[in-house]
Amino acid sequence: MTVNTALEYTIAYLLLGGNLGNRQDNLSRAISLIGLEIGEVVSVSSIYETAAWGKENQPAFLNQAVAVKTGFTALEVLQKALHIEQSLGRVRKEKWGERLIDIDLILFGDAVIDIQNLLHVPHPHMQERKFVMAPLAEIAPEVVHPVLGQTVQNIYENITDVLEIRKL
Repeated sequence: MTVNTALEYTIAYLLLGGNLGNRQDNLSRAISLIGLEIGEVVSVSSIYETAAWGKENQPAFLNQAVAVKTGFTALEVLQKALHIEQSLGRVRKEKWGERLIDIDLILFGDAVIDIQNLLHVPHPHMQERKFVMAPLAEIAPEVVHPVLGQTVQNIYENITDVLEIRKL
């Protein structure tokens, strides 16, 4: 793994979520590990609770957005996030299934990255999901989506997702 030695940093926005175990503790532990392994945590949203999305017959999720100042590449951030998930006990059983912790790379500065079956930044469905946009709008309302050309706040205000979301 390579750390950029030119002292160049990128702000990466991660979305954390989980619906098993002690959900708040899992988020907190993930944020601590992100700070240790990925970079300086510069902003953390409130915690939001939503019903499950995609596969609805499961417990409600807690979600939280995190901004991280990192010297790693987007692919390295993804690899480190997957390692953190695994270290916290994440087992991948099914798409959109129950999980202790999930860490998604939502935005990486103004980068547009498409590595087939591996990494897509910005997250290709972020603008469709209230559980992503609400916490992200709280910590990064003026950040511009590099493909849509709209601010996070504007996207959130115009979202069509009807899933109920509750700020804790």
